[in-house]
Amino acid sequence: MRYLGPSCRQCRREGTKLFLKGTKCFTEKCPVERRPYAPGQHGQSTARRRKSSEYARQLREKQKIKRIYGLSERQFRNVFERVNPMPGITGHNLLAALESRLDNMVYRMGFAASRKAARQLIRHRHVEVNGHSVDVPSYLVRPGEEVRVRMKSREQVSILSAMEQSSRGAPLAWLAVDRESFSGRMLERPQRASIPIAAQEQLVVELYSK
Repeated sequence: MRYLGPSCRQCRREGTKLFLKGTKCFTEKCPVERRPYAPGQHGQSTARRRKSSEYARQLREKQKIKRIYGLSERQFRNVFERVNPMPGITGHNLLAALESRLDNMVYRMGFAASRKAARQLIRHRHVEVNGHSVDVPSYLVRPGEEVRVRMKSREQVSILSAMEQSSRGAPLAWLAVDRESFSGRMLERPQRASIPIAAQEQLVVELYSK
């Protein structure tokens, strides 16, 4: 099942920012900054005495990546099973597949403040791929395909606010974004070096390979 509780609890549980709340993650109101320990009654004491096993490290890394992209366990496992037979480094292929999801692309292009917000835009048919409305967040965008906000949705405050915030960040090498036309393209399949995720994806491969 997909997690439906407070997003910030997930960040505190993983001990790092997962950037699930858009602009709030960049302010002093971020709970990870204010309470840098796990949630719950014993969060502080547990953090002091915890000694993680190898399995626990693998599990935590899987949970972290899964939460960053906002997937359920079944969805995440399905992505892994799809990329596992592919040539190349499995962990890199896993992240490339996750980055190619339409909800992540809408977020990376700056049309949504978070991946959760991007999924809502997609489900409400505010996003088009190659000129056709797509309401499936897990749609895999391929190199050369155009992703754009439909004409009738371009005055939405949430979209304009997200674009204003994202303009302060550095662009990704595998994306081309045209803010004037509210559109963007995947130039090439994402490479690991150009995916800004602080994760040890090899631990996930080891976990699922047992």
